[in-house]
Amino acid sequence: MKEKQVLIVGLGLIGASLALAIKKEHPNTRIIGLDVQKESEAFALKRGMIDEIAESLDLAAPEADVILLCSPVEAVKKQLQIISRIPLKESVILSDAGSTKSEIVDLAETLGLENFIGGHPMAGSHKSGVTAGDERLFENAYYIFTPGKPKDQKRIKALQSLLAGTQAKFVVMSTEEHDKITGLLSHLPHVIAAGLVNQSKAFNKEHPGAGRLAAGGFRDITRIASSDPVMWTDILLSNKETLLGLLDNWRGEMDQVSEWIAAENREAIFQFFYEAKETRNQMPIHKEGVIPAFHDLFIDVPDVPGVIAEVTGIIGKANLSLINLKILETREDIFGILQLTFKRKEDLERAKECIEKETDYLWYEK
Repeated sequence: MKEKQVLIVGLGLIGASLALAIKKEHPNTRIIGLDVQKESEAFALKRGMIDEIAESLDLAAPEADVILLCSPVEAVKKQLQIISRIPLKESVILSDAGSTKSEIVDLAETLGLENFIGGHPMAGSHKSGVTAGDERLFENAYYIFTPGKPKDQKRIKALQSLLAGTQAKFVVMSTEEHDKITGLLSHLPHVIAAGLVNQSKAFNKEHPGAGRLAAGGFRDITRIASSDPVMWTDILLSNKETLLGLLDNWRGEMDQVSEWIAAENREAIFQFFYEAKETRNQMPIHKEGVIPAFHDLFIDVPDVPGVIAEVTGIIGKANLSLINLKILETREDIFGILQLTFKRKEDLERAKECIEKETDYLWYEK
């Protein structure tokens, strides 16, 4: 039987990670890679992420059984236009990994690409590019499929089988529902986080001490503002109507809070925070959602030479990978707080076991 050929266009974090996950579950699948960065293609080939570098989309697409477009939204739209003019296999499955779906799926339908299934693996990392490729990136994350009309169950099941190595949780929904949900749970928070950071930049010029204090909780709640500006420009413009409505609602709510503060309406302010607290407490803890989860472990450590090397040595010996390490507070003769950030919940749990076994330091999670 002839081996299945999968063409992956875009060898960044998502494309490279999907290639690794497919290879893990289907080692006989031949993966062809294509990227605008020749260095990325060479790296992916050298590391065995792909089996071959495509000469061009025009030449590689006709031979592919599956085509995965793992580029930014605007690039995917251009690639769809090119693909619509290429003679493809009748049985080919075409999908993407874009963060918004309505524009892409609508365009595919307009171009007559009936074999297109919209896709969005809801996973990410603090790292980017082909070198950050990780076959475990999508574990327990949601992988959304947004088929056109009518729903193509056969191709959806074939995609789920191909992507079984991701160990993601597959969900099928409409493009409209997807864009509204991700608009509120991902796109709006990114706008707010970026706005807070930009506001703090201007504030820091008048109050230089604020920059030093911002290294604590403020930095944590705004860390999604470090996301790729090119990608997020595309996302916001491709989900324009949803974002405009959400921003109007957000402005209205902030105007209401402003009125309560001006009127010293203690009851309304209390209720505002109380409802937020109750709602957040009901949210699932450490589940993979729209925004990639980071798992923080806080350790009380004495402020003595070598303590950080001791803790990181324990983590390294256990072969655990840290996303970030930060000292929240250190003063002479008292305990400081060492923050260790992990990508996966199981890594955090393993770190707790090792630290409990080898030290008497106290730890806690948020």
